[in-house]
Amino acid sequence: MVDVLIVGSGAAGAAVAWSLAETKMRILCLEQGDWQNSSTYPSTGRDWEARRWADFDISPNRRARETDYPIDDSQSAMKIANFNGVGGGTVFYTAHWPRMHPSDFRVKTLDGVADDWPIDYWALEKFFEENDRMMGVSGLEGDPGVPPRHPPMPPLPLGKTGTLYGRTMNQLGWHWWPSDSTIATQDYEGRAKCINLGHCTPGCAQGAKASTDITYWPLALRAGVELRTRARVREIVTNEQGMASGVVYYDAQGEEHFQPAEVVIVACNGIGTPRLLLNSISSRHPNGLANSSGLVGKNLMLHPWPQVRGYVPERNDGDHAPMLSLWSKQFYETDPNRDFVRGYTMQFARGTGVVTEAVTSMSVGALPWGTDHHRIARELIHHRIQVGIACDDLPEETNRVTLHPDLKDSNGIPAAKVDYKIGENTRRMMEHGIARATEILEAAGAKGIYTSRTLLNSPGHMLGTCRMGNDPARSVVNAWGRSHDVKNLFIVDGSTWVTGGGLNPTSTIQAVALYMADQIKQRLATLFD
Repeated sequence: MVDVLIVGSGAAGAAVAWSLAETKMRILCLEQGDWQNSSTYPSTGRDWEARRWADFDISPNRRARETDYPIDDSQSAMKIANFNGVGGGTVFYTAHWPRMHPSDFRVKTLDGVADDWPIDYWALEKFFEENDRMMGVSGLEGDPGVPPRHPPMPPLPLGKTGTLYGRTMNQLGWHWWPSDSTIATQDYEGRAKCINLGHCTPGCAQGAKASTDITYWPLALRAGVELRTRARVREIVTNEQGMASGVVYYDAQGEEHFQPAEVVIVACNGIGTPRLLLNSISSRHPNGLANSSGLVGKNLMLHPWPQVRGYVPERNDGDHAPMLSLWSKQFYETDPNRDFVRGYTMQFARGTGVVTEAVTSMSVGALPWGTDHHRIARELIHHRIQVGIACDDLPEETNRVTLHPDLKDSNGIPAAKVDYKIGENTRRMMEHGIARATEILEAAGAKGIYTSRTLLNSPGHMLGTCRMGNDPARSVVNAWGRSHDVKNLFIVDGSTWVTGGGLNPTSTIQAVALYMADQIKQRLATLFD
C-alpha cells in the first residue's frame, strides 16, 4: 500500500511527485516506458536526422517501441505525437516556453465561446515562476505582449536568422520578442549550456534542454519518491465505497500486478488519461471511470499548426542552433475586425538539416533530380526561413478519444481512437496566419514560398479530454483536479484544460499541476470531503 500513486512521469506527473514529496507520504509513480540514456540520442551521431523518422519519431505508430501504445488517428486531421518514458513528451518537445495569457482563461466571458476556466492566470502566477526555476528558463524580461515574468537565464542568441526576422518585423511594425525556452544558455543546476548539437526535438544529449527526467525527477527521488518503470497500467480499480483502491498494471515480463493506494493521480496526457479511464469499467462505472458527465475523452484540442517557409539569398543558421529564437503575439488576442475569435502565436524557426531539407523539398517538387539537382540544393540548404502559426483550438465535443474496438497494445489493452476535425473558426484563423506569415517572408526577401496546411502534427499537444469545472454535469474534475465522481482520484495533466490557447502548453501544464499539488497539500485533512 502507498499513500499516493501517480500514473505517468512526464511534465505533470514529475512536477506533482516533486511537490508532494515534502509531505513525507509514501509516493509511487508508475511509468510504462524506460529511463532514457542520453548517450544514445540522435544528436550524438551523424544520422540524427534519419533517426527522427525512425526510433526517435514523434509518432508512436511509426516509432513502435515496445513501450509505446498504438493510437488510431486515421480519422484525425492531425496525427498524434506522443512519447512513453521517464520525462514523457518533455524528452521530445522543442523546449519553447510561452505561458497561457490571462484572456485564455476567460474565453466565454470575453468572446462568448467555449467555457471559462474555474481558475485564472493569477492563481497560477507563482507556480509559473516556480516552474521556470525548476526547468531552467532562458528568456528576456519586458515583453509587452505578456504579463511580467523573470527567466533565470539570458535568452537564446538571435543568430543570423533571428536577426533577419527581427529586422523584418520592425519593418512591418509588428510585435516580436526573443522567445522563452527551457534550453540552458549558461550552466544551470548541474546542466551544461547549449552547444548547438542540432535540432532539439529528438532528445538533448548535452542535457541543455530541460526534460523532467533531468530536472524534477532527480530531486523527487532524492526526497523519497519511488519511480517504477516498465509498469503499464491497465485500469484503476474502485471499491464498494466508490473510492479508487489502486491500479492493475503489467510489468516488463507481462506479469499482472495490483498496486493498492489511498490516492490515485493520473498524469497520462490528453489521450492516455481518457484511454485509462475508459478502460476502467466496472458494474459501478459501465461507461468508464469518472465519466458521469459523459465528457471523458471529449473536447480534444490538438493545436493546428500550419507552416510557411521560403528561401533567402544569404546563408543562415540552418540547423546549427536551437530550432526557435523568437515569437510574435501581434495576432494573439481577439480582434472584432477579423472573422474569427481568439488568435495565434507566430513562431520563427531557424531552418533545418541537410537531409530534412532535401526530403521535404523533393516531396513538394522544389528540388528536382537531374542536372539542376546540386545547384538548387545549394540554394535551399541553410537558406530556409520558416514561420509556424500556433492556432487556438476551441473545444468541440465531436473531437474526441474513444477506445478502439480491435486495436490493442502489446499487453492486450484496448488502444485509443482519435476523431478530430479542424473547426471553422480555426480554419479562418489558419488562413489569416498563413497570409501574415507570407507577408513576413516576402518582406524578408524570401523566394519559393510554400505553405503546408497538411503537415499539422508537429506540436503533439493533447488537451481537454477530462476538463475541469465547478459543475459536475459539464466537467470531469473540479478546479483542483479532483474527480467529481471518485473523491480520491485526481487528474493533473493537460486533459483538464478547458480551452487550449494558441501556444505551446508545457509551461502551463506544469504550472497547473503544481497548483493542483499545492491544493492537495493544503487540504490533506479534508481531502475526501
